[in-house]
Amino acid sequence: MNGVTGSVRVTVRPQADGWSQAGDDALRRAAALGDSDAFAAVIERHGPAMFRYARRMLNDHGDAEEVVQDAFVAAWKALPDFRGDSKLRTWLFTLTARKAIDLLRKKRPTPVADETLTALPAGGSDPVEPAVRTELLEALDAALAELPDRQRAVWLLREVEEMSYLEISEVLATTPTVVRGQLARARVALQEKLEDWR
Repeated sequence: MNGVTGSVRVTVRPQADGWSQAGDDALRRAAALGDSDAFAAVIERHGPAMFRYARRMLNDHGDAEEVVQDAFVAAWKALPDFRGDSKLRTWLFTLTARKAIDLLRKKRPTPVADETLTALPAGGSDPVEPAVRTELLEALDAALAELPDRQRAVWLLREVEEMSYLEISEVLATTPTVVRGQLARARVALQEKLEDWR
């Protein structure tokens, strides 16, 4: 993954300068002092999960890339002021979540052609199993897209990223109690929407 972060061009190289084995706190401190290799290790370590979250929140590959890039640019600029009150991962997800919510607010829903929803991938030797899996994932994505933004964010952070209630509350600037409530509502809504898949 290559990225331009402010005035520094970051190129992620496997095990660049030994940073791949460093802890998040050491990476954070070094990157805050301007070490681009340390920041590249941060991107390599946390970028895939941030992208996965943004992709499911936005349901668009290009928008997810943009959001994650913007989150890393913001992180690079803010790292010198980051006090470490939360884990680096939680802080990065907070930036990503804010960027994703901002983009969702700016965008209007776009209609999808019926053919797109019914198209099946080209099959291999057994086309039924991949088709069913694909249809289930499409149904899940469609059900997630219908959830309110906050519920979708909570569900993705808990079920996909496996964050604790406390971490999710930090990412979304709320309380663990609100997170539990939002998650319960999201689970009920998804269960109802995916009833045919049970």
